[in-house]
Amino acid sequence: MILSILAGIVVGILFRYLKLPIPAPPVLTGALGIFGVYFGGVIAEWLIENYFR
Repeated sequence: MILSILAGIVVGILFRYLKLPIPAPPVLTGALGIFGVYFGGVIAEWLIENYFR
């Protein structure tokens, strides 16, 4: 996790230095998207364990 955060910081600094738009979605929609992907994985795992075994 620490390496991921550090990589994100380096990319953010590099993009700001090069005056490029930061390659990240708006905060709320990005957080909701991450939650949706995680929750979808949890649902899929539950479905597989309960209905496809």
